[in-house]
Amino acid sequence: MASALPRRKESKKKEMNILRNYRNWRRYRETVSELSRLSNRELSDLGINRAEIQSVARRSI
Repeated sequence: MASALPRRKESKKKEMNILRNYRNWRRYRETVSELSRLSNRELSDLGINRAEIQSVARRSI
């Protein structure tokens, strides 16, 4: 019975990691999507160009 507690903790950690990874992936995809909708002029106003969108999105997570 004592060994069940560490397993539960490990299971909970895995669940939390999966959830965190999913949220990070969603944030990345939303950032890419939102930035991709902007015009080149709007991106320039933000100080980035279209080729940097994925890099900027990765930094957002």
